[in-house]
Amino acid sequence: MISAIVTDIEGTTSSISFVADVLFPYARARLGSYCAAHPEQVAPILAEVEAIEPGDPIETMTRWIDEDRKITPLKTLQGMIWDAGFKGGAFKGHVYPDAVAALQRWHAAGLKLYVFSSGSVAAQKLIFGFSEAGDLMPLFSGYFDTTTGPKREGVAYTRIAEAIGLPAGAILFLSDVSAETDAAKAAGMQALLIDRGGGPADIASFDEIIINPVRAE
Repeated sequence: MISAIVTDIEGTTSSISFVADVLFPYARARLGSYCAAHPEQVAPILAEVEAIEPGDPIETMTRWIDEDRKITPLKTLQGMIWDAGFKGGAFKGHVYPDAVAALQRWHAAGLKLYVFSSGSVAAQKLIFGFSEAGDLMPLFSGYFDTTTGPKREGVAYTRIAEAIGLPAGAILFLSDVSAETDAAKAAGMQALLIDRGGGPADIASFDEIIINPVRAE
């Protein structure tokens, strides 16, 4: 029986194109100017980037964006840049209507909802807090990013279950990446692979998920 649901964002609750064609280019174009305008805030991030890969950290992170690298300091800085964009009204977070309806339904039924994304926790909160459907943050009980562990390794899901305080088997994980659902299953979670394009997967939308929730005590 399911007591909590952990969901991915890109390709799962939100369109890949919103992240790839809106958020990534916005951050890429502003890496240098943002760092120049906020030297004290970004200094630890730039130092971490240089420790990972010596050289000009701005050039390194620009390449990482082009390579779609899931590296924590880059994700942290992207989140800081997106914060200004969301709060300034440059864009709103895309969330599929079926995901909005399901999240609201599950929350009302007493299920605990969480997010696990390669984007920073700050960026996750921006997407849901400034979504096209309004502020969805009250629906969620917590957020996890790559500081918890790599999304394709079972240890991350074990840590999430421990943080939530539930047996792994009472948690359902949703993602559009089979390596991630496989890792969640390896940790004992239940998992569903979603393909919104209708390709081989467990589901094509959140409308297909039927859950008889058990309220967590």
